[in-house]
Amino acid sequence: MNPVIVILILVALFVVVFAAAGIRIVQQSQTMIIERLGKYHRTLTSGFNIIIPLFDRPRQITWRYVREDYDGRSLVVFKTKDRIDLRETVYDFPRQNVITKDNVGTEINALLYFQIMDPVKAVYEIENLPNAIEKLTQTTLRNVIGEMDLDDSLSSRDTINSKLRIILDDATNKWGVKVNRVELQDINPPKDIRDAMEKQMRAERDRRAKILEAEGLKQAQILEAQGYKESQISRAEGEKKSAILRAEGEAESRIKVAQAEAEAVHKIKDAVAKDGDPIQYMVAIKYIETLQNMVSGEDTKTVYMPYEATGVLSAIGGIKELLQQK
Repeated sequence: MNPVIVILILVALFVVVFAAAGIRIVQQSQTMIIERLGKYHRTLTSGFNIIIPLFDRPRQITWRYVREDYDGRSLVVFKTKDRIDLRETVYDFPRQNVITKDNVGTEINALLYFQIMDPVKAVYEIENLPNAIEKLTQTTLRNVIGEMDLDDSLSSRDTINSKLRIILDDATNKWGVKVNRVELQDINPPKDIRDAMEKQMRAERDRRAKILEAEGLKQAQILEAQGYKESQISRAEGEKKSAILRAEGEAESRIKVAQAEAEAVHKIKDAVAKDGDPIQYMVAIKYIETLQNMVSGEDTKTVYMPYEATGVLSAIGGIKELLQQK
């Protein structure tokens, strides 16, 4: 074969290989940091890009992955790659022991949601970004939990999450990272502490139940007393009105009787002669009615006479004289 043709073929192959080595296709939400002769040159965007081989080289970055082994255990694996993912990333940190303000050791694991906003800073401002974020999260979590009691740490997850997010976001801003959320997954105190807390919770529930029962009994007694009081008041008011009505009835009855007697006296006076004495007539009638009532019993054999029988006879005589005069 002609040497010129061989050289041309080799040159063509070199050009093809050189051109292929200079083509970089970057996927959506990814980027690449290109260095020229060891110095930062430019950042590749998603799509088709061309670099100069031998002079331009992608900068490698270490990334953290979580894998499961055959036993189902989670393993953290660090890999080096030349592409930076700009999507939000979730880091699941393993359990760690922290000590609360009241000296209680507990296990806590957390989830961290962050996103790379400036790839240049993420590459050049920190040597191993995932490892740095993990260690920073662990130390910050120890500091935040160390300022709180165990009861506060169990009941204030939102507060802890907010404090962690603010501190981590401020610390990772230099690295071109935005911390979006921090979530505590589990807070596991020691078993003896959990048993004591369970007993305390059970005692508290029993106390609340007894308080509610006592409050219900108290309210029932109060309502019963109020009902008895109102019933007594209503009964007293009824008796009062009844007594008033009876008194008014008796008063009207006596008035009617007195009016009737007055009319009877007037009629008797009109019927008796002008020179007669109506008083004497009335006294005689009363004596006769009294004698009639005294002897009205069927089983009574004794006849009672008033002490002044002559008064009765004189009253009868007076009636006779009145009739004779009439």
